[in-house]
Amino acid sequence: MTTLLLLPGDGIGPEVTDQARRVLERLAPEIAIETRAFGGISYETLGTPLADETRDLALKCDAALMGAVGGPQWAGVARHLRPEAGLLGLRSAMGVFANLRPALCFPALADASTLKPEVVRGLDIMIVRELTGGVYFGQPRGIETLADGRRRGVDTQVYDTTEIERVSRVAFNLARNRRNKVTSCEKSNVMETGLLWREVVTALHAREFADVGLEHMLADNAAMQLVKNPRQFDVILTDNLFGDLLSDEAAQLTGSLGMLPSAALGVDGAPGLYEPIHGSAPDIAGQGLANPLGAILSLAMALRWSLKRASLADTLEAAVAAALTGGARTRDLGGTLTTAQMGDAVLAAL
Repeated sequence: MTTLLLLPGDGIGPEVTDQARRVLERLAPEIAIETRAFGGISYETLGTPLADETRDLALKCDAALMGAVGGPQWAGVARHLRPEAGLLGLRSAMGVFANLRPALCFPALADASTLKPEVVRGLDIMIVRELTGGVYFGQPRGIETLADGRRRGVDTQVYDTTEIERVSRVAFNLARNRRNKVTSCEKSNVMETGLLWREVVTALHAREFADVGLEHMLADNAAMQLVKNPRQFDVILTDNLFGDLLSDEAAQLTGSLGMLPSAALGVDGAPGLYEPIHGSAPDIAGQGLANPLGAILSLAMALRWSLKRASLADTLEAAVAAALTGGARTRDLGGTLTTAQMGDAVLAAL
């Protein structure tokens, strides 16, 4: 039996994943749904942000769809018990090293972006972010008190050849089915890991992907180019930290952070982890104001990449486009629909 693990998480996570659940039950009722606590709510009820049983179930299911984790109420908790530690632990356990973050501007939302419509109309970027290495996982890390009483924080940025090559292959293969161009972003001018990244990507390209266009761009310049001329990009390949930053910037080009889905993939055949890239938004949690389209489009990615139902993914993405064309808008898009009403609009379009 095909199974999806639903991890609603914290804040607005339960609200947006509930709409994704409604859509999946309509589209593919034969897919079983398992639900588990994750993140802050898991810490509150189970004493850990990622229970062993939840982790083991994620490895057995065909895909996992999560909402969001975190909130100010857990700011004082030990770092290894914070909701974000559960997310990092789940990514590591699942071995999902390639994070796919599409930035697609639906035609109906060209006027919703903070940039001019002529700059973002037709935008279609895929950001491929390395997800299980880099500064978020490097050792040593921590905060220490020096002999003279000063405190010092240490984070370590580290990558090896294998980590860079495997995520680069994902980017190059994606580009072959898109517009055949990869832009690799790093800081090779000031960082040793950036220099290694550029060397490894260049060598891999020459060996295996010479038919794909490749350009290198410093990450800070890429940030500027995303707001100056975003349509120059096809596939952006970058590391964990810069991918985190650039994908959030790209999200705003599409009209709202609430619109963007993501997929985290590992080796072929392993379950993927899917999530909207917005946060838990505790300021609006429980009010029915959150945009569920990021979660619904994350479900579409799960249908395409892990649940082997590409035609249903096409159907769902078309329904989202139709709902938007029909004027459906939550508050972040300048509208008045509630979270559930936006879900209703997508179901009606289906």
